[in-house]
Amino acid sequence: MVKKVLAKCFIYFMLFLMYLPVLVLVVYSFTTSTNVGQWTGFSFGLYVDLFRNEALMSAVWNTLLIALASAVVSTILGTLGAVGAFYSKKKTRKVIETINQLPVINAEIVIALSLAIMVIAVGVTFSFFTLLIGHVVLTIAFVYLNVKPKLTQMDPFAYEAALDLGAKPRYALYKIILPEILPGILSGFMISFTLSLDDFVITQYLKEPSFETISTYIQKIIAKHPVPPEVRALTTIIFAVVLVVVVGNTIYNNRRAKNVVSHRKKGGF
Repeated sequence: MVKKVLAKCFIYFMLFLMYLPVLVLVVYSFTTSTNVGQWTGFSFGLYVDLFRNEALMSAVWNTLLIALASAVVSTILGTLGAVGAFYSKKKTRKVIETINQLPVINAEIVIALSLAIMVIAVGVTFSFFTLLIGHVVLTIAFVYLNVKPKLTQMDPFAYEAALDLGAKPRYALYKIILPEILPGILSGFMISFTLSLDDFVITQYLKEPSFETISTYIQKIIAKHPVPPEVRALTTIIFAVVLVVVVGNTIYNNRRAKNVVSHRKKGGF
C-alpha cells in the first residue's frame, strides 16, 4: 500500500515538473508584463496584442496550414500502407515495417538535410510542396504505428466473411476495416498534426524564404530581439486546444471500448 502511494506521488511530482513551465506561461499570459516573473495585474491585453500582430498571426496560419495538409496526407498514406502491409505476405510486411522505422529512429536533421540536397539536386525550388513532402516523411511513420495495433486487434475473419457474403473488397474496406481502426486513424492524425505543428528543423531547411511558421518566426525574432510577450498568449491557446482534443479523444476511445465490451457480453459477436 505504501509503495503504491509513493509510486503515485512520484509520478504526479514528475508530471508537475514537466508541466510547470507551461503552467507558468499560462499564468503570465494574463498579464501585460514584458518579462515572465513580473506581474502587472490581470489583463487580456496579450491576447488582444496577439491578434493585432500581423506577422505572428501570418506565421500561425501558415503553421496550421502545413500541419493540417501534412496530417491529412500522412493519415491517408499511412493508413493505406498499414492496411496493405497487414494483408501482405510475411516477408513483404517485415520489409515495410523495417523501412517504416527509419524516420522514427533517424535524426530529424538527417532527414532535413537529405531532402534538401535531393531538392537542390533535382533542380526544384523550395516551396510549400517541398515543405509538405518533408513533413509527410516525418509524420507518416507515426500514423502507421498507430493504425497497426488496431489492425491486429481486429477480428481477422470479419473482412473475409464480408467477401464471402458477396461484398466487394472496397465496400468491405469501408464498412468493416475502417470503422474498426478509426481510433488508430484519429490518433495517428493528431500525432502527425502535433509533430508538424512544432517542427523546426525540416521546416527551416525545406521552406521558401517568405514562408514563416511559428517556430521559424520565433527563432528569427529571438536572434535580434526578446521573445514577444504575446507569444505567451499563443502558447496558452495552443496548450488549451491540444488538451481539449486529447481529453475528447480519450473519452471517445473509452466509451467506444466500453460499448464494444458490453456488446460482446450481450452476444453481439
